[in-house]
Amino acid sequence: MSTAPEQTAAMPLPSGPLLTDEQFRRLAAYGAAEHVEAGRDLYATGDRSYDFFLLTTAAVDIVRDATVLEPERLIYRAGPGDFLGELNLLTGQHVYLTARVVSAGTVVRIGAAAVRRVIAEQVDLGDVLMEAFRVRRDVIAEAAGSALEIVGRADAAASLALRTYVNQLLLPHSWLEADTTSGRAVMLAAALDEDDLPAAIIRGSALRSATPGTVAQALGLTYRPGEGSADVVVVGAGPAGLAAAVYAASEGLSTVLLDRQGLGGQAAKSARIENYLGFPQGVSGEHLTRLAMIQALKFGVRIHSPCVVAGLDPAGPAVLLADGTRIESRAVIAATGAHYRRLDVPEWDRFENGGCIRYAATELDVRGYENRPVAVVGGANSSGQAALSLVAHGATVDLIVRAADLRSGMSSYLADRIQADPRIRLHTGSTVRELDGPELLDSIVIERTTGDKQRLDCAALFCFIGATPVSDWLTGVARDPNGFVLTDAQPLPYQTSTPRVFAVGDLRSGSTKRVATAVGEGAAAVSSVHAALTNT
Repeated sequence: MSTAPEQTAAMPLPSGPLLTDEQFRRLAAYGAAEHVEAGRDLYATGDRSYDFFLLTTAAVDIVRDATVLEPERLIYRAGPGDFLGELNLLTGQHVYLTARVVSAGTVVRIGAAAVRRVIAEQVDLGDVLMEAFRVRRDVIAEAAGSALEIVGRADAAASLALRTYVNQLLLPHSWLEADTTSGRAVMLAAALDEDDLPAAIIRGSALRSATPGTVAQALGLTYRPGEGSADVVVVGAGPAGLAAAVYAASEGLSTVLLDRQGLGGQAAKSARIENYLGFPQGVSGEHLTRLAMIQALKFGVRIHSPCVVAGLDPAGPAVLLADGTRIESRAVIAATGAHYRRLDVPEWDRFENGGCIRYAATELDVRGYENRPVAVVGGANSSGQAALSLVAHGATVDLIVRAADLRSGMSSYLADRIQADPRIRLHTGSTVRELDGPELLDSIVIERTTGDKQRLDCAALFCFIGATPVSDWLTGVARDPNGFVLTDAQPLPYQTSTPRVFAVGDLRSGSTKRVATAVGEGAAAVSSVHAALTNT
């Protein structure tokens, strides 16, 4: 057994709603009681899975393992009447804290599958557990950061991509700037140099040039062969895909959700969505995505990301992964959306790799541009939301729109705010022609339809100029000349030319590019799936 953790570092863990005595007894019926001795680890950092525990008479310490910078640390102590469990019971990711018995007694062990049954069968118990899991993930995230330490440079595109991924999936982690004292200490201890960044330290092992894919594999979040087939495989975890997964699973269909990058799609990049029903104060795309992910987990959706889908076998239908894995299913819902478009401007790749070109305006993206000049390119709602978010964080913004009229592609409420804000300079009928800077971006040149050119100070360019459909993987499925998937000629809503294969959201030809519409399509497609499965 390791040395005693630092008691001074302990913190009470808000567990959200508590179980009543009656709920405790009802929940205990799903497991088996056992006696545990002091010093025993009920689960430990790095375990591939763990069970849920009700504490009848035992007391348990939850501890974070020692790091190169800190000794082992006590996170909190749980006593009789409490329970041990957190969001990774449902996500399937590896364990990142250790549960050590400090006072012998009785516990009730409940397997992860039984916990899912509880959530499905007992509404009040499910509500208590899901809220407790959510609160615990938020509180533990900082304290358990040593389970995943990321070292890099904040202005590097690869670092931003990795940080965005771990934030989207609510993965507890700590971020260390490479040029800080703590960052240099971790790099020295792990024998890392500049060429290895960004790097991820996972349970003492270093992943060099870390990506979301390598981190996901190390944490147990990638799809593992042998996990079995599904009633429905949803490909793409934007609003349409998340909605499809939630509705399919809530209606009793075993559901797998796959995405090549992260969760939320383009919506997750939106700083603030103000016209989504039910959120009068607005909601960030990132927060909406997190709520949807927790809802999907509640209903038993198996989420794997990043997970690259390479093809479709229409005869199954079956989804074929890039590593050769085949996932059999009874139906497939395609919601892979579109890739961000890039401007055809010299030096684009250099400044993109340097982190000076962004395709989102989340809290993470806009951080560091306070009191600095930036540019936003695009004339749709996403660009308007980005401009307003940036000025709210103290930046000055040049908004560059190709169209002659801002209102031709943007909602009136956004256009009104932009035109009334003195911190946003609007350039209609304009195009970016040059990007300049010795290392990082410091200025751009725009050209107006009149032929006049103007140089603008610019520390970062936020690009929102649309996207092209991600449809190449849909083998044998009919598409329009631009690559969007055709669905209108089929007998069932959202069905493609291939039986039991459906398309929703931005991927679908003729779709309305709005978050609410995408959610509606994802939900409605599940009704078509039921109809198709009934007839087979």
